[in-house]
Amino acid sequence: MDANTILLAVVVATALAFDFTNGFHDTANAMATSIATGALPPRVAVALSAVLNFVGALLSLSVAATIAKGIVDAGAITLTVVFAGLVGGITWNLLTWYFGIPSSSSHALIGGVVGATWIAAGTGAIEGQGIVSKVLIPAVLAPVAAALVATLGTFSAYSITARVNQGVRNRGFRIGQIGSASLVSLAHGTNDAQKTMGIITLALIANGTIGQDADVPLWVILSCALAISLGTYLGGWRVIRTLGKGLVEIETPQGFSAETSSAAVILASSHFGFPLSTTHVCTGSVIGSGVGKRLAEVRWSVAGRLALAWALTLPAAALVGALAFKSADVIGGTAGAIVVFGIGAALAGALFAASRRTPVHAGNVNDDWAGGVAPASAPVAV
Repeated sequence: MDANTILLAVVVATALAFDFTNGFHDTANAMATSIATGALPPRVAVALSAVLNFVGALLSLSVAATIAKGIVDAGAITLTVVFAGLVGGITWNLLTWYFGIPSSSSHALIGGVVGATWIAAGTGAIEGQGIVSKVLIPAVLAPVAAALVATLGTFSAYSITARVNQGVRNRGFRIGQIGSASLVSLAHGTNDAQKTMGIITLALIANGTIGQDADVPLWVILSCALAISLGTYLGGWRVIRTLGKGLVEIETPQGFSAETSSAAVILASSHFGFPLSTTHVCTGSVIGSGVGKRLAEVRWSVAGRLALAWALTLPAAALVGALAFKSADVIGGTAGAIVVFGIGAALAGALFAASRRTPVHAGNVNDDWAGGVAPASAPVAV
């Protein structure tokens, strides 16, 4: 096995690791509100989401095409660039997961790739128009649109059912939430799994394994669908807690409205090939569900922290991607990528160990919000 083949294998493994983190990071998008309202038990929710993510990943490849060909010049990058970009995306995913921040895996991936490409090949290799039109503009408009739709939907839901017995109303909306949350999971699969498919395809093109106009190989589609589904099944409980309990105290009509709004915006973006952040959309919908309910409390301080993290995602991931490329390049070739991979794995393990000091899991994810990720019943890290 030659050095290029080994490097390609490292890149593919790193891409699937990113897809896995994408899954557990974004489980909250589909299921946080259903878990918070009791519409679905936590373990059942993540299992259902995993299955539907897998199915959704097989339905469309339009977003995969955008990632592979619409952000950077595929002819100007190398396997090391792709690898470094993935390291940037994974690093941001893990950091935001640890702090319970529902940040964008999509923007982390794109930022990492852009940063690595910029260092390796200069600004000419960056498709600035594509980033603006297919990433930045949807990133601004999508959460606003989702919030507006969710606000209207929540107001309508309460108005229409104002004379309905509260117990009957809640049972009805809980049933509705099963369908709406399932639709979000399906929509998430059509959008987010495609990003890793596009990155692996980009690596195959860079290695000369396939041509620039080649379709996404079947093995890439299936492996990415499986990786994101496994990550989803594990459940990113820290992020689920923030989205389900930290922004708004959600009732069933709000949960149903938020999930339905999210699914509509995500499916529309997948249709047009926009690799938008499902996290931005779902967070906007949750906030909208709070605005749409009279006298509901929206924790704007939490929303502000999330907005700050969103603003930092692209540049932070780009910086890590650039550093990862430079480090691998200085060491040299395949050996450099393997060393960076090992360092990254060690740091990920350390972060996971630290998270065990303030555990969030299916048993305490719905505990009352006490101003932080860790429930009041969990041990407090010092």
